Amino acid sequence: MQQSAVPELAHTHTRPIHWVATATALAGVMALSSLLQPDSATAAQAAGPESRTAPAVTAAPDPAGVDFPLECGPVKALVMKKASGDLDGDGRPETVAVVHCDSAMGTPPDAVYVLTRAADTAEPRLVATLVATQERRTVTELTVTDGEVLATMLGYSSSDVPSCCPDLKDGVKWAWKNGAFVRSTPAGARSV
Repeated sequence: MQQSAVPELAHTHTRPIHWVATATALAGVMALSSLLQPDSATAAQAAGPESRTAPAVTAAPDPAGVDFPLECGPVKALVMKKASGDLDGDGRPETVAVVHCDSAMGTPPDAVYVLTRAADTAEPRLVATLVATQERRTVTELTVTDGEVLATMLGYSSSDVPSCCPDLKDGVKWAWKNGAFVRSTPAGARSV
């Protein structure tokens, strides 16, 4: 081991007085920091002329437990697909539900409903029927994008076509305009 050319310095050896001084300094810093605390944080901003209240975020209505206007006899109505989004621009999401009767055989026709939730209640309520079961349609795809409902549906060109074998495939779109849902065909939609 090589010896240092510099003689040992006196301050490199710790003595009890060094530990006492360090502990005293640390205690002083801790005491001072507890006196100089910032104001407690809050999630709300201070009210002022420039502050605005944001609308309350509500969850989209859940179609489970909704009494849909289907005549299913002894079987129950099943929600097969659902999609949510703000359809009418009020800041609250609606839910679009594809529903049909639970059938042991065949493919029962679908109905498409729009559910909303009033601002003063948590209960979902049915506000529109986009497709009725009498139309004999089966919804294969459902999305809500930019306030529009988009669906792909299978159907029949006539009553002579057997229920097992739909011969039409349509793309449809609904948009909220002037207080009602308006149905149209999206660009690029084709029938089979």
